[in-house]
Amino acid sequence: MNSAASTSRDALDPVAPIAPLDRRIVNALQRGLPLVPRPYAEAAAALGITEAVLLERLRALLAAGVLTRFGPLYHVERAGGRFVLCACHAPAARMDAVVAAINAHPEVAHHYARTHHLNLWFVLAVARPDQVAPVLARIAAAAGVEVLPFPKEREFFVNLYLPA
Repeated sequence: MNSAASTSRDALDPVAPIAPLDRRIVNALQRGLPLVPRPYAEAAAALGITEAVLLERLRALLAAGVLTRFGPLYHVERAGGRFVLCACHAPAARMDAVVAAINAHPEVAHHYARTHHLNLWFVLAVARPDQVAPVLARIAAAAGVEVLPFPKEREFFVNLYLPA
């Protein structure tokens, strides 16, 4: 899966208030959607809103950068694959070119710019663990940067709760 440049929340107004309805939506949907023919309609009904309002609020949260992604999380390791968090230093003068070179690879799930020497982070998703090293070598060569892999040692689930 390839994505366009992700905007980190810290690049936006970090203290912008989140509407109470949006807080309720985030709190409810992070626990999952019901496995029914119309999951958004059922989730909306549980929130006391319409399906159209729920979908509009999700689109607005994504457009504003409050949410950077909305979708399923897969345990790729259970299917034999591997996710690897990676980082590199992209010189400011070459940032756009480095981002484009990294995003050109279908194995790159998403990336984030950060204010640190390692200023560009991305997630690599491959079907088999033995693909990690060759794919990272291709990405590093195409982007002209050293890519540092940070393989997962332990998985954590962080439950974001936004008090009303």
